[in-house]
Amino acid sequence: MFQAARFKRRQLVLLATATAAALALPGLAFAQAKTKVAALYTVPFEQQWVSRLHKALKAAEARGEIEYKATENVSNADYERVMREYATAGNTLIVGEAFAVEAAARKVAKDFPKVSFLMGSSGKPQAPNFSVFDNYIQEPAYLTGMIAGGVTKSNKIGMVGGFPIPEVNRLMNAFMAGAKETNPKVEFSVSFINSWFDPPKAKEAAFAMIDKGADVMYAERFGVSDAAKEKGKLAIGNVINTQDKYPDTVVASALWNMEPSIDRAIKLVKEGKFTAEDYGPYSMMKHKGSELAPLGTFEKKVPAAIVAKVKAKEKDILDGKYTVKVDDSQPKSTAK
Repeated sequence: MFQAARFKRRQLVLLATATAAALALPGLAFAQAKTKVAALYTVPFEQQWVSRLHKALKAAEARGEIEYKATENVSNADYERVMREYATAGNTLIVGEAFAVEAAARKVAKDFPKVSFLMGSSGKPQAPNFSVFDNYIQEPAYLTGMIAGGVTKSNKIGMVGGFPIPEVNRLMNAFMAGAKETNPKVEFSVSFINSWFDPPKAKEAAFAMIDKGADVMYAERFGVSDAAKEKGKLAIGNVINTQDKYPDTVVASALWNMEPSIDRAIKLVKEGKFTAEDYGPYSMMKHKGSELAPLGTFEKKVPAAIVAKVKAKEKDILDGKYTVKVDDSQPKSTAK
C-alpha cells in the first residue's frame, strides 16, 4: 500500500512538472501549427502577374509551411468584403494586389492590426501591418530589350501593355533602353489595352503593329505572342516564360520570382516580427527575385555577339556595376 501511494505521488509530481513546463513554453503546443495564409486576386490564377504570387504560395503550402486559401476573379466592388472575410477567418497573412482598390485594402488593414498584409501596390507601406511589393524586374527587362534589338530585321518593335501604370511603364522603358543599346535605329509602337486580362484585345493590337512592319513584339499581356505566332514574327515574354508554348516565337523572357518576398513575409509572420515595409527590392536580380530566362530554343538563333553583350551586362548588374534606370513615366511610340 505504501509503495502504491508513493507511485501515485510520483505520477502527480511528474504531471505537475509537465504542466508547469507547458505553461512556461506555450509555443511548444503549437509548434507544428501551420500559418494560415489567404490570397485574393482580381484576375484568374493563370494571369502572368498573379500566377507568380500563386506559384510562390503553393510552393510554401507544398513544403507544409502554410495552410493556403485563395480566391480568383474578385471584382473591385467585392474586394473589401472578401478581404474582411479572410481577415476574420483566422488568417494571419493576407496577400493580393491592391492597385484599383487601394483605399479599401488599407481600410481593412487598419481594422485588423493583428493580421499581416502583403499587397501589390504603388503606394507606401502603412504601419503597423500593411507591406507593399512591386514587380521590380526592370533589370531582366533591359536584358530582353538588348536581345530584341539584336534580332529585329525591320528595326520596328511593337509593345502591347495592360495599363500605363508604374508597374508596367518601368518594364517597357527598361526594355526600350536595352533595345536601343544594341540597336540605336530601332523604333517602337506602344499601345495599352486598358485591361489586365483580355487576350483577344491584346492580339488585335499586336496584329495592327505587325501590319505596320513590327517583326518583334513585346508581350506584356497574354494574346500578343499568339498574334506573333500566327504572323510568323518573334515575341519577348514578360513575368513568366511561355517558350514551351511558343517554341518558335518567344525568344526570351524577363522572369519574376515572388518566392523571396513571399518566403520572407511568411518567416516574419511566424516569428511575430512582420512590420510595414516595402518588399520591392526583393524582386530584383541580386535577391533572385527576377532573372533572364534561358534562351532555350533560340540559343543558337540569337547572334553570338548579342549573347556576349547580354551576358556581360547581366554580370555588371549582379556585380552592382550597372544600374538599370527605374523610369515610371508612360512610354511613347517613336515609330514614324
